[in-house]
Amino acid sequence: MDRYGRKRTQIMVMIPGIIGWIFVYFASSINTLILGRVLCGFTGAATVILGAVVIGEYCSPGNRGMFLNLKTAAVCLGNMLVHTLGNYLNWNVVALIGLVPQAISFIIVLTWPESPAWLASRKEFESSEKSFYWLRGTSAESRKELEELIRAQKEKSNYEISTSMSEKVLELVNKFTMRDFIKPTIVIIFCGILLETCGRHYFPAYALQIIEEVTGNKTNSFYFTLGIDMIITATALFSSVLVKVMKRRTILFWSGFAALFTLTCVCLYLFLSANAIISKDKPWIPLTLFSVYFILSNLGCTPIPLALLGELYPLAHRGAGAAISGLTLSIWLMIAMQVTPYLLVSIKVYGTFAVYGAAMGVSLLVMYYILPETKDRTLQEIEHYFNFGKFRDDKIDNDDEAKIKMIQSP
Repeated sequence: MDRYGRKRTQIMVMIPGIIGWIFVYFASSINTLILGRVLCGFTGAATVILGAVVIGEYCSPGNRGMFLNLKTAAVCLGNMLVHTLGNYLNWNVVALIGLVPQAISFIIVLTWPESPAWLASRKEFESSEKSFYWLRGTSAESRKELEELIRAQKEKSNYEISTSMSEKVLELVNKFTMRDFIKPTIVIIFCGILLETCGRHYFPAYALQIIEEVTGNKTNSFYFTLGIDMIITATALFSSVLVKVMKRRTILFWSGFAALFTLTCVCLYLFLSANAIISKDKPWIPLTLFSVYFILSNLGCTPIPLALLGELYPLAHRGAGAAISGLTLSIWLMIAMQVTPYLLVSIKVYGTFAVYGAAMGVSLLVMYYILPETKDRTLQEIEHYFNFGKFRDDKIDNDDEAKIKMIQSP
């Protein structure tokens, strides 16, 4: 994405997903099925990060949070549709249906302009201006944001397209020692922990086992799962509206700590009922608490961390930052998916959620102290914050100005 741009990279990473669904549809052996899933997984993992970067760079500060949250809502809607279709249709038919939005998205991407931020980083300022105004219009706010973007890129050393391999490697290594790379990476690490421990992926994957233990039967597990999918999708959509009027930190921490309290109540009830201290005859109580929990967690703990993927990294580090973010999120996802079944067997549902709740609480506490407020901030202002520890409209002394020039120098 740094070398070829956002648009061409998006096109390249979508092709394996389209081929993957075709492989899954025609699969007559387990090897073909696995190959199709690997190709789909490549596209899925790449577009989660790249999509956040694209939305962050293409959208205005006032709309960026809403569209980033809508991306999460779209994923939730896709999960719900696949769970529903999978209950009534054969799996290869579901794969064929899954191919349709992929193909439509591919055609839409062909109509995109290139990212103004990427063009500016390549010193193609005329093309950047044309693309920027096509996306944002020519309002006073748009002009000011474009001027800031171009000014910041002109202050940096000229971009050299033809560099040796050793220089490229050295540049990449140097990124990992820079303040404006390290600080966003720390935030993303805890975002990944929060995202997985709040149940974003492991609960849908093991919903049948969890609901069976909670309710004592599995005959209605599909309908419980569908109900949770509907709650998650509706809440994600509501969060997309909420983020327009409320600050990111307010949504994240109020909903996060409220969700954590609700989860504690769920664990306590399941523990007491499992040890026959209270009756098990009221499964509607934990199911109701779970519903409240998923409403709260999907207001903030799921959409906000995914939205931050498109906001935090400075333009110079956005490619490497996307790679690190994708790797970090994949590692946390892998750990959660592999550990969960063992936890469910060894310490039951209440113990599993207690472990994840503790990790969720630690993540929220750490992020409370290190996460800046990004609502209505331009990407250039957020970049300024991670460079200098304050936003541009805060007072900057002479020592800070010297640090600015030092950080921006190659």
